[in-house]
Amino acid sequence: MAVCRNGKSKEKAFYYSLQSKLRMAGDSRVHMDHDMEIGVTPREQVKKLPKHLREAQIPTDRTHLISDPVRKPRQRYVQKDGKCNVHHGNVQETYRYLSDLFTTLVDLRWRLSFFIFTLVYVVNWLFFGFLWWLIALIRGDLLHADEEGWTPCVENLNSFVSAFLFSIETETTIGYGYRVITEKCPEGIILLLVQAILGSIVNAMMVGCMFVKISQPKNRAETLMFSHKAVISVRDNKMCLMFRVGDLRNSHIVEASIRAKLIRSQQTKEGEFIPLNQTDINIGFDTGDDRLFLVSPLIISHEINEKSPFWEMSRAQMEKEEFEIVVILEGMVEATGMTCQARSSYLDSEVLWGYRFTPVLSLEKGFYEVDYNNFHDIYETNTPTYSAKELSARLKESPLLPHLPLLSPDLRQHTDPFSTQTTQDEREKDGEKPAETNNGSANRLEKNP
Repeated sequence: MAVCRNGKSKEKAFYYSLQSKLRMAGDSRVHMDHDMEIGVTPREQVKKLPKHLREAQIPTDRTHLISDPVRKPRQRYVQKDGKCNVHHGNVQETYRYLSDLFTTLVDLRWRLSFFIFTLVYVVNWLFFGFLWWLIALIRGDLLHADEEGWTPCVENLNSFVSAFLFSIETETTIGYGYRVITEKCPEGIILLLVQAILGSIVNAMMVGCMFVKISQPKNRAETLMFSHKAVISVRDNKMCLMFRVGDLRNSHIVEASIRAKLIRSQQTKEGEFIPLNQTDINIGFDTGDDRLFLVSPLIISHEINEKSPFWEMSRAQMEKEEFEIVVILEGMVEATGMTCQARSSYLDSEVLWGYRFTPVLSLEKGFYEVDYNNFHDIYETNTPTYSAKELSARLKESPLLPHLPLLSPDLRQHTDPFSTQTTQDEREKDGEKPAETNNGSANRLEKNP
């Protein structure tokens, strides 16, 4: 009987302990759910955090259930200055660089170029200096140089230093006249011919590398400007993506052309993921607008039509997309005739919806003046927030856009730097009533209510 009572008491004790554990687990679950609702870090996670983070007082808003996601900074494919942010790793076939040695030397950094330039000449002089010293040693010129009637291979060559100096004089054709090769040394004459030929080849290669490196048109691209932002707005009832380019120099870029690429990762219908896929953006290839006469800053426009990758993107959708637009400006430098290329890029956060560029060109007395202080300036304009596809559908139903405000006279004058008030002043002098300052859309609205 005692054994049965002890067994029942143990079962009751186990039952009560299990209930208490379940009750504690439920309480902790309730506290955790409550913490998640008010946006507080759960207690178990707080204990795992470092001390300086656990003690930090973070203000929270109990009415805000879910915080807005913070967008991480995007990694650029092409930097703003045109440098490509791509590094080649695990290249095992390094011998390919030596197969094109000239290009490899040109692509080196300046400090390595100067080091290799100096090293090649010094090693060449030392090598031929050693050969001249070796000939003098074999012939016995070093031992019998002071004897009368002895004809050495090279006069006044009595040490390795003098042989090194004679090698420098021979290859650089200095010819001081103190050390002279004699006609009774055929091996010296052959070595002189070999050094002259190889020295010319070394000079042509090294001087050519330095000349090409100095005359590279990379620095010419520093005076080609791209606007900091790209904008999207309506032009002639069509949605357009626009950016501005300019040239700071008076010497122009000949045969200038521009193209653009959309860099965006995508997944095919078969499930294949293509990272950083490149898509062409038409900025006038079929109409010839991609060939530029870059005398003054130009606004490059991409019409968002059925073939555009932005055709079905609204403003809200574009803010969620992750992409990069790479623009490439190419042309020949007028002074040298070498091809120059300037690059820049625009992230999705740098493409602004509903803006236009501020005009920078004004008419002065006898010339046009460009104000580069306003090169990057933009101003806001009313633009539909829906996609270009929907805009085209609405235009087919109604040719006019009554939702777009008409330009005021002040804004028209600001956007047209070449407009004058001569005609209006003459009408006021003649007593005529000045014409209304409305655009063409307003006149069409009056005729077609």
